[in-house]
Amino acid sequence: MTKIKKILIIDDSALMRRILCDIIEKEQYYKVTDCAGDGLAALEVLEKKNFDCIFLDLHMPKMDGIAFLKELKKKGRREKIVVISSTSSKGEKITLEALALGAFDFIQKPQNILASKTGEFSGQIKNVLEAATYADTVSSGVPEKKPSNSFIKSEALTLEKHDGRKRIVAIASSTGGPNALQKLIPLLPHNLAAPVVIVQHMPVGFTKTLAERLNVNSEISVKEAEDGEKLLRGHVYIAKGGQHLNFQGSHGDGYLYYSDEPPREGVKPCANYLYESLAGSGYDEIVCVVMTGMGCDGTEGIAGLASKNKVHIIAQNQESCVVYGMPKSIVATGLVNQIVDLDHIAQEIIKKVGVR
Repeated sequence: MTKIKKILIIDDSALMRRILCDIIEKEQYYKVTDCAGDGLAALEVLEKKNFDCIFLDLHMPKMDGIAFLKELKKKGRREKIVVISSTSSKGEKITLEALALGAFDFIQKPQNILASKTGEFSGQIKNVLEAATYADTVSSGVPEKKPSNSFIKSEALTLEKHDGRKRIVAIASSTGGPNALQKLIPLLPHNLAAPVVIVQHMPVGFTKTLAERLNVNSEISVKEAEDGEKLLRGHVYIAKGGQHLNFQGSHGDGYLYYSDEPPREGVKPCANYLYESLAGSGYDEIVCVVMTGMGCDGTEGIAGLASKNKVHIIAQNQESCVVYGMPKSIVATGLVNQIVDLDHIAQEIIKKVGVR
């Protein structure tokens, strides 16, 4: 018999609590057992009860969501936290802060009552509930023992100059990806001998904030990709939320363009579009990296790419994934060259493409 999953909702809006309750309890095996209007009230509930998943608003009186997450971290609580995020620029920044503090994932708060009643919003809640409570997960995508930046960078500096072959690195990530990228990208040197293109499943606005945060903390240049932008070695380009990113070009020289097809694999941007567009790109080798995330985005695109181009495929290992869905899917094809811990993916990218 399947165990009923217990859910706690923390939001200062009684209406939003009601909306979330109604959506969650339509799903089999989920029960909203408690609600709280702020972080302090929620901590009192948590003194007496445990939950499988917590939905957390970030903007609340008395104790906001960030302060609540910090308290949970101090107490060593292990509930999966799903943040209900606003769409403002401030909301995007504190959402990334919440993820860094251990939140499992986030969904955008609907703009109005009508938007909250759409199948899209209820579908997002269903998907994140399933990922948080049933997927193959680990409590943290951040292993405690990490190689230092100096170790990675010193090894990169001992590499011979790249062999003149043109390569590109294409990364796909989803749930757990923002934190994983904040560990991977700062380890890449500014003189990496290839461009890096990333498809991270995030809504409009959040990808720009993520790119800005990564750029501040990284030696390599990071930005949200612009339509028609030429790819340069030693630069990282993040696909814009809400659009699909495609490569156009030949002989290993090319540009990034956006397209507006419907969501695929339930996401937009979808990594499959990027991988498929790289077929016939003229790169001597394409390094495909599949990281933490639910679903199977990237598998179909990489499989097709591998039948036409020379590829080197790296999958993040299960132990360091928040959700072992996308990497598991590509590993199952038998095409993967390496299964690597998150802390060592940068090192393997550097070894493969070299430095200038």
